[in-house]
Formats: sequence, C-alpha cells, structure tokens
Amino acid sequence: MRRPFLPLLFCLACATAVVGAPKTLDMWVIDTEGGKALLIVSPAGQSMLVDTGFPGNADRDTNRILEACRLAGVKQLDVLLTTHYDLDHVNNAPSLVARMPVTLFVDHGPPVVSDERTLAAVKAYDDLRAGAKHLVVKPGDAIPLAGVDVKVVSSARETLKTALKGAGKPNPACAGVERKTWTRADEDNSENSASVGILLTYGAFRMLDLGDLTWNREMQAVCPDDLIGPVDLFMASHHGVDLSNNPALVHAVRPRVAVMNNGTRKGGSASVITMLKAAPRLQALYQSHWSTNAAGDNPPDAFLANLQDSTDGNWIKISAEANGTMTVTNGRTGESATYKR
Repeated sequence: MRRPFLPLLFCLACATAVVGAPKTLDMWVIDTEGGKALLIVSPAGQSMLVDTGFPGNADRDTNRILEACRLAGVKQLDVLLTTHYDLDHVNNAPSLVARMPVTLFVDHGPPVVSDERTLAAVKAYDDLRAGAKHLVVKPGDAIPLAGVDVKVVSSARETLKTALKGAGKPNPACAGVERKTWTRADEDNSENSASVGILLTYGAFRMLDLGDLTWNREMQAVCPDDLIGPVDLFMASHHGVDLSNNPALVHAVRPRVAVMNNGTRKGGSASVITMLKAAPRLQALYQSHWSTNAAGDNPPDAFLANLQDSTDGNWIKISAEANGTMTVTNGRTGESATYKR
C-alpha cells in the first residue's frame, strides 16, 4: 500500500533540491583574440556586458558575444559598460547593438585623447546612445545591476579617494615598487589611463576588473593605503601586459583566482604571469590563450581556454555563490574546478 507514495516522495525531494540550489553570479570571459568582452549575469537575471571586442573579422566578436548571451539566456543587455574608447573595447559596439538591445550605456564620459581614430569611434558610440539611457560614472559611484553591488573604483583618470568597507590599511607591498614613465611623458595619457574599473560584490564574493588601467593609477588605488581590500577574483588588467598589473595592487587585493583575457600574441607577458602565480592566496590562473610572449611560463593546458595558435574562440565561465565559492569552467574542455574560501 505504501509503494504509490515513493514516486511522490522522490519528486518532492527533487523539487526541494532545485528550490534549495544556491543562486549564482555568472560571468563569461569571451574570447576576442586579445580584446575585451565580459558578460555578467546577476542572480536576479539582469545582465551587463563589459566592452564589445574588436570590430570586423566577419563579425567574429559580435557572434561570440551573442553565443555567450544565448548560453546565458540573455535576450537584452541591461547595461553595456564601455571601459574606454580603444579599438578593442568600443569599436565593435555598433555591430553588437544592431543585434542586441541595450537599456543603459555606461562610460567615463568624453574621451581623454583627441586623435582622429578615437574621435571617430566615440562619434559612432555616441550615435548608439541617442534616445537611450546613459550614465557617466566616477569613482565611488554605483552601476545599477539587480542582485549585486557594482562599485566604480576608477574612471576618467581618477581612482577612489576613500577606502571601501573593510579596506584602508597601509599596504606593505608598495615598498620597492616604482612608478613607470612613458615615452615623451612622465605619465600614461592614453585612453587606457581613463578606464572604468569596477568592484563587483555578491554576498561574500568580490571581483575586481580594472579594464586597461595602467601601472601608476593602479598604484594610486592601493598606495600607501589599500583602498579596495581583498577580492576573490581578479580580471588581470590590460590583457596581462606589464604596463599594468602593478604588483602593489595584486599583492594588496590577494585574489584566489585570476583570469587573463589575452590573445596568442597580445598580452600575456611572462613577468605578469610569473607575478600572478606568486601572488599570496592565488589558487589558479586561467588564460584565454596560450601566450607566445611567455612560452615557458604559461599555466598548464587545463587552465587555457585556447591552445597555441587556436582561433576556436573558447570562453571561460565563472559561477560564484554568495558564500564566496566559485566554479570555473573551461569552455574548451568542458571541465570545471571549484574554489572555496
């Protein structure tokens, strides 16, 4: 007489498991061959894309972004964040926006350089925003994305002036780290220096992405006092080049996992890879590509989304829980690894 109840009990157990499953913050590091495109989907289902990759190439980067959106179930972008106006970050926006609606455009405001190519890119981007919502952000501002807190830590060559919650202590890693000088200038005056950087928080989980922010302004945010605090995930700055990824920053924020959106021949500097591997607390470094710039220093193949000279366009996915646990999936292999606090 009790047998009929078994299927019911089994179904109730399944339903409980589904209902009780933790919601996750999901991020896709999309391969744009050394450009930038990061899709973020909050636990509440809202989406934000950080940059749009390279233009042209038979709409290669647009198609890869759209495929990530399909996998994520995203049919419109609630936020499109343009970190700065370089070719590999903004020039593909017209192609993407023609195929994917955007609710809110976010950027650092007017360009900080005046060369013709950048001004043309900004004009095309500004035309996309006609009639749409637009938000110019400064350090300390919040970007609206339901279910998570997105705090701006850098924008338009400015960084935080006051410490975030849990930060503000002197940073011993500043000792011995010197400022860089650039050709014809004592400071980097490119668009990279104006990058919008964000700290994304979901419960105990924190992710830092500074776009292409360069060495001195990274240092500005953590020296002499660390104004950011520790993070769980660090999106390596500027495709992993050594004009960025200041060790004073990396050693201050102490990520457990780092992800580098490099190309085969762009970014992925040996010195940066070596420094990240030696960072305190780091459990894993993932790269979009095997790097010719660090032939002997690349991580094992399991941590590479695209192997030597591959143009497959494989992504890296990170799913973070509110307790700080994150699971990283390599789109090339389909294998996942979980990193707990």
